[in-house]
Amino acid sequence: MIIAIDGPAASGKGTVARALAAHYGLPHLDTGLLYRAVGAAALERAVPFEDAQALAGLASVLDVAALDAEALRAGPIGEAASRVAVVPAVREKLLRLQQDFAHQPGGAVLDGRDIGTVIAPDADIKIFVTATPEARAARRHRELRERGEDVSFAEVLADIARRDARDSGRSSAPLIEAQDAVRLDNTALDRDASIARALAIVAARLAGR
Repeated sequence: MIIAIDGPAASGKGTVARALAAHYGLPHLDTGLLYRAVGAAALERAVPFEDAQALAGLASVLDVAALDAEALRAGPIGEAASRVAVVPAVREKLLRLQQDFAHQPGGAVLDGRDIGTVIAPDADIKIFVTATPEARAARRHRELRERGEDVSFAEVLADIARRDARDSGRSSAPLIEAQDAVRLDNTALDRDASIARALAIVAARLAGR
């Protein structure tokens, strides 16, 4: 069983994906970490975001087993990830890696922005997790403050708006809701309620097979 979870930044798609993976005993891949890793490498090595060839080179040597999820969630890396994600050459390098993960024996849960449309259009279940920009910015702002990062809500909201525009407007695999996806708007839901809604969606799809 392949479960594809898509949605914009700070929508809670990762939380939903991890919960579904644990519930059904499936491996999980946060595909955003791949782009964050490339973005982090670009920042560390001072690679210009306009240098598509160099960025693709960083993607080609990415070691998935060595990804440090916590370190890769730092504020500046999120912006860098959004910038490298619009580079077609980078997306091409990471495409096969993600597809192989999705189609491993037994299936998997993947979350990102193009899972149900590009990575695994044949996914058994597709969920599009979303919320208003203000709700998503409030969540991200709280997370950043808890990590000790001094940032204002206005700055986080502006960053969310920039990333939304970039993700939806890129020429290669833009963020769009798959036609056969079930929308989960969790603007008014807390973490547990959002997970419960996702579990209900999957259960309903499985029952309707």
